[in-house]
Amino acid sequence: MSASVIASFALLQAAPGAAVPQMIFMYGAIFAIFYFVLIRPQQKQRKQHEERVKTLKKGDEIVTAGGIVGEVLHIASQGKDGTATLADRITIKSGESKLVVERGRIAAVAGSTPAA
Repeated sequence: MSASVIASFALLQAAPGAAVPQMIFMYGAIFAIFYFVLIRPQQKQRKQHEERVKTLKKGDEIVTAGGIVGEVLHIASQGKDGTATLADRITIKSGESKLVVERGRIAAVAGSTPAA
């Protein structure tokens, strides 16, 4: 190898002290991308779901985590001050059966069912 090729390789290598800030910036950029693409949308979705579950009312159609679809008949609040908690018991009607499920086990709220 000629001396000029070796010198050009030496110029291409960054100084060892400059690699640390670049690495920190790279990891910070990767974390920011993950935060705005994955973490933040999931947090928003979870908050919206919790709000829909907390504002359930009689007549709403729900889907439980087990896949049971039913209509809300009664909500028994277990909070000391009457506020909604995830441990509240909700009575639903699915077909000809009545079931009691916990509010925290509701996977989706389909909305109000039309009056028949």
